[in-house]
Order: sequence, then structure tokens, then C-alpha cells
Amino acid sequence: MPLQSLSLITLAGVVTLAGCAATPAVDTSAPTTPAASASSVGGAADTGDVLATVGVAGMTAQEAVEHLDQLDEQRPLDFRGSVTGTQLILATDEANTVALPLPDDQFYLSIAPYQSTTHDCFNHSLATCRGEMAGEPVRVTITGEDGTVLVDEDATTYRNGFVGFWLPRGIGATVEVTADGRTGSAEIRTDDDSPTCLTTVQLT
Repeated sequence: MPLQSLSLITLAGVVTLAGCAATPAVDTSAPTTPAASASSVGGAADTGDVLATVGVAGMTAQEAVEHLDQLDEQRPLDFRGSVTGTQLILATDEANTVALPLPDDQFYLSIAPYQSTTHDCFNHSLATCRGEMAGEPVRVTITGEDGTVLVDEDATTYRNGFVGFWLPRGIGATVEVTADGRTGSAEIRTDDDSPTCLTTVQLT
């Protein structure tokens, strides 16, 4: 289903899309509005204009998240984008912001393993977040608290130093990352108000 046909969130007031925010930066309780009548915050531009400018017109919300996180470009980018537990929020400026709901049963977690340098992060910024290990091969295992192995694969961190995975919503899990003989792990949750940005996995 294209982004234009998804329900959009009309945000009250100006949305702050802070890069790698340490605390949640948006109100996720705003009501949904049919796409046909939705517009960017401030009404200065059409929703389709924002999506086209960012380069995700015609994509699903999931496709847009993956595409923007994996862009082979140095951060920061010339737009603002944030992934919360429930929404993909995109902006070309403070007056033109759209928020699109993510699937009810899936949660996006973007992981930036590190060896020596990291940063605080809560909602993953697709346009500004940068991890220490860009373009590095890693082994990622994510195991649910019930013992179910959700992810067990080799991956390469993106240009921004992160690697992202879609996980079931509403669970607890252990993330383990191994690279170059070093391993680190962290406990996570995938609730609506959980962090989507994991920057505490230190490889030692």
C-alpha cells in the first residue's frame, strides 16, 4: 500500500525532530486523519510534496524507513526524519511535517554497535544519527525473552553506522552483536514507547 493511502498523523504544533534525541521528541497520541484530507503541519505544503522531496513517494512506511536508514550518504542529510515506536515522521522544514503509522505488529530497532565512542539516543534519526562503525561486517542475534530466536544473521552496518531490524511489537529481547572477535549485548523492549535507537552495545 503506498504511503499516500496510509492514515497520516496530524501533529498539533511544531514537531521537534532532534537528532538522536535522548528522550521521546514527539507526541504519539495525536489522532489519525484520512490521507485524503491530511496535510503537512502548518499547511504550507502538500503531504505528497514532503514525501517526494524526501524521496519516498510511492513506498510503504516500512520501505521508507529501510530506504532512508540505508542511504549511502554522509549524515546529516537535508531533511529531518525520526522513527518512534509507532510512527515514521518526516519533515522538510518546521512548517511541513508528516507522520505515518508503522504496522501495529512490528517495531523497528536500529542498532549502532561501538568499541570506543557512542552517543545517547531514543528515537532513531534517519537523517542525523551516526554510529562509530560504518560499513563494518557484524553478526547480530536477537533472542526473545521466551527463547525464540528472532534474528540470527550476518549483516553490514549502513553508512550511518547502524543496522536495522523489524521485530515483533510488545516483547522483551536480548540483542547480541559480534564483530572482529568482540561481542556486546543489551536488553531491549519493543513497546509503543520503547527506544528505536540502540547505542549501548559495546563490543569488548
